[in-house]
Parts: sequence; C-alpha cells; structure tokens
Amino acid sequence: MTLSPHGLPPEITVLERGWLSANNILFIGRHDSALVDTGYHSHAEQTVALVAACLGGRPLDRVLNTHLHSDHCGGNAALQAAWPGVHTAIPPGQAPHVRAWDAYALSYTPTGQHCPPFRAEALLEPGSCVLLGDKPWQVHAAPGHDPHSVVLFEPQARILLSADALWENGFGVVFPELEGEQAFADVAATLDLIERLAPRTVIPGHGPVFHDAPRALAGARQRLEGFVRNPTKHALYAAKVLLKYKLLEWQQIARADLRAWATATPYFGTLHARHFSDQALTDWLDALAQDLVRSGAATREGDMLRNA
Repeated sequence: MTLSPHGLPPEITVLERGWLSANNILFIGRHDSALVDTGYHSHAEQTVALVAACLGGRPLDRVLNTHLHSDHCGGNAALQAAWPGVHTAIPPGQAPHVRAWDAYALSYTPTGQHCPPFRAEALLEPGSCVLLGDKPWQVHAAPGHDPHSVVLFEPQARILLSADALWENGFGVVFPELEGEQAFADVAATLDLIERLAPRTVIPGHGPVFHDAPRALAGARQRLEGFVRNPTKHALYAAKVLLKYKLLEWQQIARADLRAWATATPYFGTLHARHFSDQALTDWLDALAQDLVRSGAATREGDMLRNA
C-alpha cells in the first residue's frame, strides 16, 4: 500500500481547514469520488474551488456528513449546485429536519449560526459500511458532542475519521449538555469505542492528522473528567467557543451589536439561566468578551471587539 506523508493511502486527500470550517476529507476511487464534511457556508466558494482542483476535472459524486453542525455541512448546498448530480448521505437522526428544513431543530438558530438548505438522498446508518476510495469503511454511532454524530473507520489500515468526537487535544463542545441533557457519559462511551477500534491514524474534524490516539484519548478523558466534576466549567467553555466562532465570522463587532446578537441567540440565554444567573446578562456577556481579550483570542479597540 502506498502512503502519503500523513501515512494515508493515496486515494485520501485531507483538506485541513481553518476554524469556521471543519476539515474536508476527499476520497478518489476508481469509479467515484466522495467528500466527507464540507465546511462552513462562508467558506463554501473556497471549498468548491479546493475540491475541484483536487478532482482535476472529475465530478464529485458523493457528499457525506459525519453530523449536521454548520461547520461540517455548510458547504453542502454549494457543492450540490456545482455538481448537480452529487449524492448526499447524512446520519439518520435529523433526516426529517433536513427534509422539512427546520433550522431550529438542526441547531443553527440556537447557536446563532447559518447553514444554507441542502438535500439528502441517503442515510449513514450506524452498523453499516460505506465504500470510500474503493474500500469499505465502518459507520459507528458517536454520540456526545452531537447525539446523532457518526465516525468512520477503515479496519485494514486502521484509519479513523473522528469528526468532533476526538481531536489531538480534546473534543467538541458537548451540545446536549447545554440543553439540559446528560451527555458526558455518551462522550465517555464514544472515547471507549475509539479505544477499542485502536486507530493507527486519526483524521479529526479540526486540526492536523495525528497518529498517537492513546495520548489523545488520555487527554480527552482528563478534560472530560474536569467537565463532569464542574459542569459550569463546560458551560463557560461552550459560551466562549460560540462567541469566538461568531467573531471569526464577523472579524469585528461593536459592543452593542454583540449584546444584541447574543441576547437573540437561544443558547446564550439558556447557558446564562442555568449557570450564570447570579450575573446580569449584559455583564456576563461583557465578561465573556473580556475573557477572549485576556486569552489573546480577541482584541478590543474602543467599543469594537476584533478577532485576534
């Protein structure tokens, strides 16, 4: 088997994207091509251009989404427009909401994010296999970060597409916890699943390809333990992530506009009510912004908050 410098077979190209967009993983097989995860909508034009350059004149035949957060499927609509015959597969849990296009149920309204409507023709059923780059990849349920998320595993080369279930240094915000559901145990179970799969190579949803899964798992479990002991720590982390994510999209925003957006974004109201109600909402939002400045993730110039 010929491997790329990442230790990947030649049919796999990883487009490592910056924050706002999840990584895009392109498979080019003998008979078709497939892209796993498509980035955020504001990067969609770049996503189409990158994929087209890699395909070298071939069509994109399939799109697959590990889950339906806006940074993983925001490019679906643009790719479907660029290649009208593309076939799209999604995890089954939210398929009815895609068919009816319910932006609230799909999490876009609660997070204050956006995803252009797209169609889906097939489901990525956990327990099944899907052909990618002429090889069968196992579909595994991976709840926690998102209750409907899946990860994909190729057992011969032991390559895992881990989405936001495991990064080299952590994992994604546990969104069900923000809604009052008990989901930290799901995160632990998904980490146990990954340990049993024993991947040799991990292609995460964000960040570079890595090869030391045991180290990443140990770090993720330590992080999870801290969140279990102190759920407010996770809530604060989630609020900062949502704010930083939007700041990455805006690049800069006036204090009054930031307050207006956060006040209209349901997750901020929920987080404030459940964990920070001892502070006035506006004071809490100002403190979040100041924490981003203190950490170097943002700068403040007068009344403007700017992405760092």
